[in-house]
Amino acid sequence: MTKPSLPELLHAAVTAVGGVERPGQVTMAEAVAEAIDDDSHLLVQAGTGTGKSLGYLVPALAHGERVVVATATLALQRQLVERDLPRTVEALHPLLRRRPEFAMLKGRSNYLCLHRLHEGMPQDDEEGLFDQFEAAAPTSKLGKDLLRMRDWADETETGDRDDLTPGVSDRAWNQLSVSSRECLGASKCAYGAECFAEMARERAKLADVVVTNHALLAIDAIEGAPVLPQHEVLIVDEAHELVSRVTGVATGELTPGQVNRAVRRAAKLVNEKAADALQTAAESFEKLMELALPGRLEEIPEDLGYALMALRDAARTVITAIGATRDKSVQDENAVRKQALAAVENVHAVAERISHGSEYDVVWYERHDRFGASLRVAPLSVSGLLREKLFSERSVVLTSATLKLGGDFNGVGASLGLAPEGSGGEDVPQWKGLDVGSPFDYPKQGILYVARHLATPGREGSRGDMMDELAELVEAAGGRTLGLFSSMRAAQAAAEELRGRLDKPILLQGEETLGELIKTFAGDAETCLFGTLSLWQGVDVPGPGCQLVVMDRIPFPRPDDPLMSARQKAVEEAGGNGFMAVAATHAALLMAQGAGRLVRATGDRGVVAVLDPRLANARYGSYLRASLPDFWYTTDRNQVRRSLAAIDAAAKQEGK
Repeated sequence: MTKPSLPELLHAAVTAVGGVERPGQVTMAEAVAEAIDDDSHLLVQAGTGTGKSLGYLVPALAHGERVVVATATLALQRQLVERDLPRTVEALHPLLRRRPEFAMLKGRSNYLCLHRLHEGMPQDDEEGLFDQFEAAAPTSKLGKDLLRMRDWADETETGDRDDLTPGVSDRAWNQLSVSSRECLGASKCAYGAECFAEMARERAKLADVVVTNHALLAIDAIEGAPVLPQHEVLIVDEAHELVSRVTGVATGELTPGQVNRAVRRAAKLVNEKAADALQTAAESFEKLMELALPGRLEEIPEDLGYALMALRDAARTVITAIGATRDKSVQDENAVRKQALAAVENVHAVAERISHGSEYDVVWYERHDRFGASLRVAPLSVSGLLREKLFSERSVVLTSATLKLGGDFNGVGASLGLAPEGSGGEDVPQWKGLDVGSPFDYPKQGILYVARHLATPGREGSRGDMMDELAELVEAAGGRTLGLFSSMRAAQAAAEELRGRLDKPILLQGEETLGELIKTFAGDAETCLFGTLSLWQGVDVPGPGCQLVVMDRIPFPRPDDPLMSARQKAVEEAGGNGFMAVAATHAALLMAQGAGRLVRATGDRGVVAVLDPRLANARYGSYLRASLPDFWYTTDRNQVRRSLAAIDAAAKQEGK
């Protein structure tokens, strides 16, 4: 029997999932196969509707070596494991003459902990919590959630939080899960043989395809303790999110509440002198944090430096003391000890990192209305880390609908630690960028309208002319509007204003769960949905329910964003254009994602309206426009109103 060709395999897989084979999908599959065979790296932009999941799964399965697929969202993980992979494996099995295995792997805290379930949570600040768990008829939301989780534990095969429907609160889940630092370890835990997290890791070790998330991929790369099985090929889907997710994993935080919890947990296990020293250091840190003002700390103030060194030294003493007093014969004590050790080790690590003062870190204060002040530290850049850890030992394919910004891949490549395409020597990872296009005819299906006549938006204050423009556009569109705003305050103001002006339902993010909001928005053509960041990337509403996407302004990072401003300054000090490398790239990525909400199917028609004249007038406007789908472009307000009215009339005529 001859070996099946890649087009044959792709055709079988596409047929199995009920899809339509696209030219871009074939091009992508061929490029992915070539990258895997050559042990090289590929950045591939595949527009919405291309079918990129099969574009990388088919060549990966055909190759035969273990593949890790990392995604940013739960929705895509579920699609891969519950739909695409089962059908693709069944379709390819007769052709490949083998049945590839696949598995999903998440971080340990995503799985129910049987030790916590049966032995209870080591108590400190949660005294009395499990009284609710044991109650015959718990009345609180927390108690009901815990009772339902206990019943679910007898039914589930995975212990995966995402398989528990309906879900439970974070507080409830945290009582019955552990982090990797808190885990006793399978060999030391009485429930190790039944552990859901351990079973998931074992399934991953045997699988040909392991589906995971960006965060676990980052932990595997950063912390040096492998959590993913050895693999020859890495595919990063939704790759535009990777830098943000890796930065999040590499960010440390200290809060007074967190430090005080560590003190309480450790106090039961160490001598009074060690406990008192940590308590005193915690009190000094808490007093400083009460006065902390938001913003970057380019230099650590002397009083904060002393407080951090005191925390670091006291935590180190406690860590040593906990180790010295360990009683191997007392198994029940292990969970208490492990939790305390994890809490104190985290305090020590972050305090030491900040007090050490690396030039490659950014330190800042944040203040939250509800949770108070926190001290945070993040890497100035993750590009070097990604270059060293991600691209050195495997073939890497990164894909997304938005990787080509301003007309090329070099901006995204630089953020990943890659030199400009085709440059560099032996020590520089070589890569290729490929845009396989989209099945959509963007110039005929969509209009990009820039409201050039509006005043340039300022940092604060109302925008009366923008509100007038927004109301007129929504009216012309007959509703059907997704409003993407740069801040929650702006979204709330617009919703309040238009609810008073128009006889159209206006939904606002935060007033209901996101899933319910999107369901309502998609189900009623006249409804509008206004919101902020998660809507720029998380809405998939094909058809007439979404025919106008409005962006209130170019979504540059806030000028006072400590991390972004530090990164911009670092580029400038190195002789580059910090604004273009950081702020404009950030805005281009978000705008490309936002504009992608409009055309989700071949029959979709509509308008992307940007109510910020800088997109037409500023020098960087052409860079941002080049990052968007190739819509027909206009600044004619009358033309766009006529177009919206015509699209609305056509939809009504079709009864939609």
